[in-house]
Amino acid sequence: MIKKKSIAILGSTGSIGTQALEVIKSHPDHFIVEVLTAQNNADLLIKQSLEFKPNVVVIGNEKLYDKVQNALSPHHIKVYSGEKSLTHVVQMDTIDLVLTALVGYAGLIPTIKAIESGKHIALANKETLVVAGELVTKLAEEKGVNIYPVDSEHSAIFQCLVGEFHNPIEKIILTASGGPFRGKDKQFLETVTKAQALKHPNWEMGAKITIDSASLMNKGLEVIEAKWLFNLRQDQIEVVVHPQSIIHSLVQFEDSSMKAQLGLPDMRVPIMYALSFPERLKSDFERFNFLDYPNLTFEQPDKETFRNLALAFKSLERAGNAACILNAANEVVVSAFLEEKISFLGMSDIIANCLDKLPFIKNPGLEDYISTDKETRIKALEFIR
Repeated sequence: MIKKKSIAILGSTGSIGTQALEVIKSHPDHFIVEVLTAQNNADLLIKQSLEFKPNVVVIGNEKLYDKVQNALSPHHIKVYSGEKSLTHVVQMDTIDLVLTALVGYAGLIPTIKAIESGKHIALANKETLVVAGELVTKLAEEKGVNIYPVDSEHSAIFQCLVGEFHNPIEKIILTASGGPFRGKDKQFLETVTKAQALKHPNWEMGAKITIDSASLMNKGLEVIEAKWLFNLRQDQIEVVVHPQSIIHSLVQFEDSSMKAQLGLPDMRVPIMYALSFPERLKSDFERFNFLDYPNLTFEQPDKETFRNLALAFKSLERAGNAACILNAANEVVVSAFLEEKISFLGMSDIIANCLDKLPFIKNPGLEDYISTDKETRIKALEFIR
């Protein structure tokens, strides 16, 4: 008899969280939902909870506690609220795996608390490793915790490395779709609107990650995440634009051989692999057909026009708290762009200014990351005003 994995989903109402529940629903013999959490979407959280019957639910926005509590208490589902509750529930003995699908910096502390309590992590929150990669990976090693990547690119690298962990990596190649503005110049980007930036050609994602993809910051964050996930040097990480998004990423080994993971753009595939590893579960997902894609093309990314990718590599090279500054500034400017307070190209200008102006800490601890994040957000808002 298969022992079901007990899953906690942090951010169950977002794009990754809802697709993870689709995967779980299609494999009831393999998974049970132990915890669901959301920040503001109480209605969907309630709907999900009534369907999946978790033991515990957390609504981040404390003002929505009564609404969720009144809807779920008759069904014997425990309801908590606030950030502290989130860090407590991830430590529950009944959890086997925590899927961190929160957006941005908010995922850091809950992920650390889950690792400290020995929970394996399915990581969709790349910012956790961008902000504090050295601290998080060291802690995971100390606690014997596995971090299974959910991002399609990092999942591809992980899948290519199964059976190869004893063979040194020469380099990895992260593929990028290029986003909706691939091939456009700075003159075009000066007048880009929010509506244009939110139209990704290949993937259905939340607003923040869609803007990051359009600016290539998403790829920059993935470069930093890859460094920590796979213990790489900066010169071992390459980015190639692949507009069709069929090859999700590649690994090159020291004998010159390359391995790639291919498939149609569907986040349920890497989500299911992270939840079920080391098994591959049967799915009814659409299958890739080479005849539908007779031409797979590749290009160099334009780091001069899309400065965010260059700024991410610069942060990785500088190390210390630089990537924490990069991430915090980016979260502020993306929010400002979505509120139409700054221009598309203005986002990179403010991130660069923050990297130049904020104090550099060579060997930061957790408190340094927390203070750097806070100070960077204040400075970024000043630049916006």
